[in-house]
Amino acid sequence: MKRAVIFLLSVVLMLISVAAYPQNIAKKRVKLTLANVIELAITQSSSVKYAQNRNVNYYWRWKNFRTSFMPQLILSGVLPDYRQTTTPITQPDGSIEFRNISQLKASSTLALSQFIPQTGTSIYAATSLYGIQDYNNNSLSFSGNPFSVGFSQPIFAYNWAKWAKKTEPLVYQEAQKRYIESIEKISLSATSRFFTYLSIQTNYNLAASNLKNSKDNLKIAELKQKLGQISENDFSRIQLSVLNAQKALSNAEMDLKNADFELKSYIGLEQDIELELEIPLNMSLYEVNAGKALSEALENRKETPEFKRRLIDAERGLVKAKRNNGLNATLRGNFGLSNSAETIGGVYKQPEKQQSVSLGLSIPIMDWGRSKSGVKLAESRRDLIIFDVEKERKDFERGVVVQVEKFNLLEDQIVTAREADKVAKNGYEIALKRFQNGEISITDLNISLSERESAKRDYIASIRNYWVSYYMIRILTLYDF
Repeated sequence: MKRAVIFLLSVVLMLISVAAYPQNIAKKRVKLTLANVIELAITQSSSVKYAQNRNVNYYWRWKNFRTSFMPQLILSGVLPDYRQTTTPITQPDGSIEFRNISQLKASSTLALSQFIPQTGTSIYAATSLYGIQDYNNNSLSFSGNPFSVGFSQPIFAYNWAKWAKKTEPLVYQEAQKRYIESIEKISLSATSRFFTYLSIQTNYNLAASNLKNSKDNLKIAELKQKLGQISENDFSRIQLSVLNAQKALSNAEMDLKNADFELKSYIGLEQDIELELEIPLNMSLYEVNAGKALSEALENRKETPEFKRRLIDAERGLVKAKRNNGLNATLRGNFGLSNSAETIGGVYKQPEKQQSVSLGLSIPIMDWGRSKSGVKLAESRRDLIIFDVEKERKDFERGVVVQVEKFNLLEDQIVTAREADKVAKNGYEIALKRFQNGEISITDLNISLSERESAKRDYIASIRNYWVSYYMIRILTLYDF
């Protein structure tokens, strides 16, 4: 019996300790500044990983483009190629006989080729060997080209490589600048989430402070009620202010949890970490020179190479339309040595010359105006792109100047909001003491409370506008002033 009691007590104590264990674990509390949040966002957020992957994709596109103009050495062949079938064979007199064949073939070619993008010329040097084993005749023979060189030269044709050499470097420049821009956009997004959290955190702190003050006021009101020094109407209002403060705190707590989850998810923090954000009050208020901002934007932003590339693409489309609808010709030539023998070595003994030259032509005779309309369409597209690029360039430049002007106006707003916050805070503290001393009514206290909350929110909003505008300028210029 004694052992059973001891066992039961042990189980009860163990269950109590297990139940209490999670409550004894203190959450890790982290205090973050705006700079900390931005650094986390640009180092471990999913957005930065996407930007990095996209930038890597463009890097390999650029590498692939550059290697396409390097010499290519390729070994190709077929081994084995065995066939046993009945096939029609044309006889010397023109008649056809069906014969059974049983052959084993093998071939190989080693070729070195080079493309010249400036002229669109393809040149190559190659060597090849071909062998066949005829099982029906029990014979083995070889043929091949010990050495051959050749070229293919389009004449009056559209040269895609010449234009690609102009546009692909611009595409790569755009990608690099777009990556930097994406990092700045991540910083802006982190800033926006930081201040959303900070505003809700401020509302929560104000709600908690209001509830505490409301409860203190209720205690004082209960004393005054016992002494008959307060009316029922004022006492009811004080009770209502406590209920309203509790409701406001509950709503603020829910908003804070949502903002907390969103911010942690964006910057890649564990959800069990407890956050506290510091208001970035230490700001270096200064003016940005609009001319400097515009020059940096034109130098650093992807729009500059993008505009240039789009104009080149427009001109390329017109040239392509003209070249593809006119005379096209391709000149091909080949010179080399060839031979056949019963052994592999015999192919390379006293080979004979082989050479060929050909000129292929394509001339449109009647296309019912298709060539002319294609050229006119390309001209219209080019003119439209030129117009769009010019308009977008002006809008871009104007956007930079306008953003700088907005930023330069924020200094006065921050100074004014800071002073208003101090005045409203002092006014509320004075009003609270006067109310507790019975000098003012609950209505006057609520007015002072509303002014304090409004001033605090306006101050946070002005700081938010400053930092958002700051990062907007960084996005537009890719330059840290």
